[in-house]
Amino acid sequence: MLEHVKSAKPVKLGYLPTHRFGVFATEAAKSQKDQIEQKLQQLGIEYVGLDWLNEEGLLYEPTDAPAVAERFRREGVDAVFAAHCDFGQEVAVGRVCKALRKPVLLWGPRDEAPAPTGERERDTQCGLFATSKLLRRLGLPFTYVVNCHLDDEVLARGMDLFLRAANVARSVRGARIGQISTRPTPFTSTMCNESELLERFDVELVPVTLPDVLADVRAGTGADDVAREVEGFRSRLKLGNAADDDLRRVASLKLRLMEWAAREELDAIAIQCWDLRDDLGVVPCFVHGELASEGIPVACETDVNGAITSLALQAAAMARTPIFFADLTIRHPENDNSELLWHCGPFPVCLAAEGAEPSMAGHYMVEGEPQGLGEFEIRGGSVTLGRFDGDNGEYRFLMGHAEGCEGPHTRGTYLWVQVPNWPLWEERLIYGPYIHHIVGIHGKLAPALYEGTKYLGVEPEPVQPTEEEIRGYMRGQAEL
Repeated sequence: MLEHVKSAKPVKLGYLPTHRFGVFATEAAKSQKDQIEQKLQQLGIEYVGLDWLNEEGLLYEPTDAPAVAERFRREGVDAVFAAHCDFGQEVAVGRVCKALRKPVLLWGPRDEAPAPTGERERDTQCGLFATSKLLRRLGLPFTYVVNCHLDDEVLARGMDLFLRAANVARSVRGARIGQISTRPTPFTSTMCNESELLERFDVELVPVTLPDVLADVRAGTGADDVAREVEGFRSRLKLGNAADDDLRRVASLKLRLMEWAAREELDAIAIQCWDLRDDLGVVPCFVHGELASEGIPVACETDVNGAITSLALQAAAMARTPIFFADLTIRHPENDNSELLWHCGPFPVCLAAEGAEPSMAGHYMVEGEPQGLGEFEIRGGSVTLGRFDGDNGEYRFLMGHAEGCEGPHTRGTYLWVQVPNWPLWEERLIYGPYIHHIVGIHGKLAPALYEGTKYLGVEPEPVQPTEEEIRGYMRGQAEL
């Protein structure tokens, strides 16, 4: 994993325990604050608290909001956890959240029964309604975990989901996408609006010409690091009759792109992969998978929106497994709910199916079969599929879950998947602003993507599971 990959770094919470001073007992609120803090530590969550603010470490004065926001900003928090230790102080919470404009998690512990004398100690749920209304008025999106006990599973689930959603927002907003050359001429489907991506999502394209890339690659083919990389290829791949010069060009391409990504702090790359076969004598497909394994997804055919999709899925997985960039290719010849996820050869070799013999081969679809193509089936299990795209100024994010399944052998890198209702998926893809490219990643991550779109200002389009099924999962009332 390259050192600068944002999605691999822990999400840091600004822990914002809040209390209604003068109405509810401060000592009871402090006890709740301490218990919640212990839960954060138990879950291994990195956070910045308020013990410096006052004796109790609680936010209850609206006038303290600027100092809290500044401290959180200085500590580099990625999101805010507005924990209501009783009714809370919605004005103070609102001011901090407005100043930071980071993802917000809203929650408070479920109250105990009233005392025998009839008094209630906290009224936490009531305060959550007040804060949520203010956040809406301020135009601040937030995630809510249902009012529950501290040790309820729904809280641990909600915290995990929120951290993943915040990671999606952190990784996409401000992303730097390296763009190598223009899109292929016939691929109108991979057009993107560069200025709109910058203005709406703070996504910056970092362009470079193909001749510049080729010059760096050719200049580096004789370097020692290239020789070591070739030996690495030989140790983990079937290479057939690949010439040593071809392998050195593939290795040099991988290493120079990684150097470029590190130097420019790129989060992903969109590459015009077709022209390399003529100008370099090899294809870059296998290299795409190698960079994805290092946390730098590569989108084929200069698909910038595909690169953004890849970042979102990688972030939802907390960068613990790489994405695979696929074509939606053909339906299964016998299974009406199965589809082939395929591409020439860019899937990461670390995802190869058990028992597979991954190879780097010549491109079987190109005259002369230039080297640099990955060939293997990847492992199945549960996968999440997603696509960010837009047209006419509107952006949407399609998402859903699938399961790997049996299917016919094919060339390149591939995986057959099955969903409950493929015609529904196909209809959504056709009528939406989507194309034939989709991004996959192992795991069930649709809820994190669904919630993450909230902080990107993108309309979510869950297919299977449905929106109601995702929300039920978030409430702890359903499994996916």
